[in-house]
Amino acid sequence: MIRAGLPRAAAGMSVGLLGGSFDPAHPGHVHITRQALRRFALDRVWWLVSPGNPLKTEGPAPLGRRLEAAAALMSHPRVCITDLEARIGTRYTAATLGRLQMLYPEVRFVWLMGADNLTGFHRWDRWEWIMENVPIGVIARPGQGIAARRSKAALRYANAQLPGRASFTLAGQAAPAWCYVNVPMVDISSSEIRARGDWRR
Repeated sequence: MIRAGLPRAAAGMSVGLLGGSFDPAHPGHVHITRQALRRFALDRVWWLVSPGNPLKTEGPAPLGRRLEAAAALMSHPRVCITDLEARIGTRYTAATLGRLQMLYPEVRFVWLMGADNLTGFHRWDRWEWIMENVPIGVIARPGQGIAARRSKAALRYANAQLPGRASFTLAGQAAPAWCYVNVPMVDISSSEIRARGDWRR
């Protein structure tokens, strides 16, 4: 299939997908990316800088500006910063994943998220389809552990959870499969950075 302008991935590779508006990207994103590469034994991580978050009413900064800032911050030979969703015309994670599975049928994708996202995961479009079609790596953030572990998604798929010590096997597991790992965190968020100054201007 035609993949012009899209990231490259060889057959058999394990690719972690970190989606978000990255408005702006910050050291916390870099930290969890490096941790995900190591803990989940991934060959690559792609930052999917989205055109906009369907769950947020306020629009993000222009896509080009967010891509440029993300690329300046995250410089790693195994990390790709991409506007893939804008290129393939998807906004919801389920649609993006379905399209990627068609475009890269021999690549093993792992969806990456912070524990705070797991807490509200049941509000995502077709969240059960996501759980049942792509392994999910959950990276703990400060203060989010209890709520995440008691979330609707965590309870619904409790039998599919891998122990943290088996995190390196996640990419090779058949979905549903998810793994929650605790890592030392950089406690900073994009919203805090926006509140400090004129990021959107």
